[in-house]
Amino acid sequence: KPFTAETEEEILKALRPAHINGLTLLGGEPFEPQNQPTLIGLLKRIRKELPTKNVWCYSGYTLEELTGKRQSRCRCEVTDEMLACINVLVDGRFVQEKKNIRLRFRGSENQRIIDVPASLAAGQVVLSPLNEGRCR
Repeated sequence: KPFTAETEEEILKALRPAHINGLTLLGGEPFEPQNQPTLIGLLKRIRKELPTKNVWCYSGYTLEELTGKRQSRCRCEVTDEMLACINVLVDGRFVQEKKNIRLRFRGSENQRIIDVPASLAAGQVVLSPLNEGRCR
């Protein structure tokens, strides 16, 4: 289904209630270069109109690839802007051999839960405290 201005309005309307904590970007790949120009518009609006909402993003790319510290095809002219709009990044591809159903918020042990603002400020990966959480 194409992403339209109406879709964007629906998302923003759904995020407005106080009991909604935020938005999670996943499915397909949010950081595919052809997806980023559309998503950055939505993310900028969320940051401007709903600055207290959390934005999580699941990506098969690592933070090192997204920031350009490691070569990758995911970087484009808005990647840095997009990262600046995200609170939490769950990075890395799901790896069946590393699947662990006891992990919280991720499916395989190679995936990390990253505090994006802290990582960007430090210039290196800063793991979220949620990274240590496990389901019982």
